[in-house]
Amino acid sequence: MTNPAVHSEVVAPLYCPSLTAYQRRKTITVDIGGVPMGSDYPIRVQSMTTVDTMDTQGSIEQVIRMVEAGCEYVRITAPSVKEAQNLENIRNGLRQLGIQVPLVADIHFTPNAAELAARIVEKVRINPGNYADRKRFETIDYTDASYAAELERIREKFIPLVNICKEYGTAMRIGTNHGSLSDRILSRYGDTPLGMVESALEFLRICEEMKYFNIVLSMKSSNTQVMVQAYRLLVQRLDEEGLQPYPLHLGVTEAGEAEDGRIKSAVGIGTLLEDGLGDTVRVSLTEEPEKEAPVARALIDRYTQRVPHAPMEEVRKVPINPFQYSRRESREVGTLGGSNVPRVIADYSRLRVEQHEDLRSIGHFFLPVPDKWAMNDQGADFIYSGKKPIPFMLPNGLKEILDYEAWLQVPDHQNKFPLLTVAEWQSTPQRPEVLTFIQGDIHTLSEEVLVSLREKPQVVLLINTQNQHALPELRRLLFRLLDLNVKVPVVVQRTYPADRDDRLTLYAATDLGGLLIDGLGDGVLLTPDWSGEVPKAQQLETLGTFNAIAFGILQAARTRMTKTEYISCPSCGRTLFDLQETTALIRKHTEHLKGVKIGIMGCIVNGPGEMADADYGYVGMGKDKIALYRGQEVVKRSVKAAQAVEELIELIKEDNRWIEPQGVEEQVPVSI
Repeated sequence: MTNPAVHSEVVAPLYCPSLTAYQRRKTITVDIGGVPMGSDYPIRVQSMTTVDTMDTQGSIEQVIRMVEAGCEYVRITAPSVKEAQNLENIRNGLRQLGIQVPLVADIHFTPNAAELAARIVEKVRINPGNYADRKRFETIDYTDASYAAELERIREKFIPLVNICKEYGTAMRIGTNHGSLSDRILSRYGDTPLGMVESALEFLRICEEMKYFNIVLSMKSSNTQVMVQAYRLLVQRLDEEGLQPYPLHLGVTEAGEAEDGRIKSAVGIGTLLEDGLGDTVRVSLTEEPEKEAPVARALIDRYTQRVPHAPMEEVRKVPINPFQYSRRESREVGTLGGSNVPRVIADYSRLRVEQHEDLRSIGHFFLPVPDKWAMNDQGADFIYSGKKPIPFMLPNGLKEILDYEAWLQVPDHQNKFPLLTVAEWQSTPQRPEVLTFIQGDIHTLSEEVLVSLREKPQVVLLINTQNQHALPELRRLLFRLLDLNVKVPVVVQRTYPADRDDRLTLYAATDLGGLLIDGLGDGVLLTPDWSGEVPKAQQLETLGTFNAIAFGILQAARTRMTKTEYISCPSCGRTLFDLQETTALIRKHTEHLKGVKIGIMGCIVNGPGEMADADYGYVGMGKDKIALYRGQEVVKRSVKAAQAVEELIELIKEDNRWIEPQGVEEQVPVSI
């Protein structure tokens, strides 16, 4: 069978019903304790308990809080037979209180626990990477015969669970995790989305042979690019092999906490929801599980009224490889496009900049002594000032964009650049020869206009949309540039209400992150939509928020790293320390280490595997005992928790990746 990942151009439709018209992917229905899942039903919300499964009353109380927060399924870890047995006590206690929420047993390594749990709860989740295998990080040279023998071994271990699920009417999730692929899969397919898909299909084919179809599938990763590619490839492979169109459970595993966790989750989950993929969502935050459900609901609710939306031209051939990241080729114009990282533009067009302090919100700091500028790692690259030129000299790390008529009035055309609408560009007899931004959308940037820009070396496009189905329309316009071989750099602009809540973060991360994941976009511009008069201090605070979100999206999409990345699990009953407190402590000491990825895992199950591409790992291995990892190799065992953060820092220092934290006032100035 041909692997679609080798093709650079794919005939559409492929992994979803349409790339331009919103519609849910059609699936079979899976019954989970009387709460059915699939395309004929709403997208469901779920989460996972963090209380020790042996704490019956604590588990019951937490489940109730989760249900009140909006969870429609609740997952509980069952790492061994004793926890699996106690699921019955938890279930009975909930039912006595009238709580009918379906329970899902989370299984790793222990088939006997899965077989017991399948007789008690409504669904079991197995991880094909460790259900029948033990990970030793070994590369094995399999022959076809030896690989077939391994599959037969898996079959023998897995068939008893399938028979029990059939007998008891229990549903199953076959949930692949990028970080816990077996040595067998890694040896044959590599650490790839294809390996993730094959890991699930090996188990799924056994289920179909046994006429068991009450199955949900997932392809979770902490790397949003890998996660999205794996889900897409899974759907394509199901179709190619003639397998049932099973419902999909969506999640970015180990997303982290607070704003970073929400952005990362939305980049991955939202990108798939936009194309109609996904039938249940779990947002994995290092927070209390009842805080996850409202975030998942906010993501899901965006699509309840998506239809009808303004139509757009269908995509017949996909000019990118949706199963493998590759950035759209564009020429370099100033610091935009080419090999430059995506740039961030801050929108000050509704605010008059009067003093140096007005730029602190976007990461630029004026130091009166020694009369120099400093910039932090999230300093904006451009500032759009609209019709109001900034009255003082900006630092070298910041350039200004002005509306065309205002730009004509300023003498400095080296550091200040014009923004024209398509109509202004077409009607201007003497066009600027400096870096020029042309603002338009899919309607004004017709094929004729784009072809005319093909050989304009100074032009950068600033694209936007008013379509409710925003991401697909922006993507459709970028596909048009690819079809016409127009290599103009593109900055994507989106406008959102300035109200500070999860929707701003989630919507922006979906719309922009979904493009960046596919290598589309050379910059981002987030514009606040204020209503009425807003005090200047509040406007500056909002601009700082929008700037931070923009940089967070670039990092979550793996296109520009400007801060430390924390791959922290959301905790569960297996966790051996306070994850939220520990994550906060590690962040406090390491958040200045730009580009370093640190995994913080509550137990060995979520250890070296789940933090697959972390540089360093902090993993619980027993009461008051921590294991420290360099990549996927344990380098220190049984470190006392009180000394573990200090030992982690020493490990980073050994690799010459440690820098001493500095305040902005101590940073090296970047310009005069």
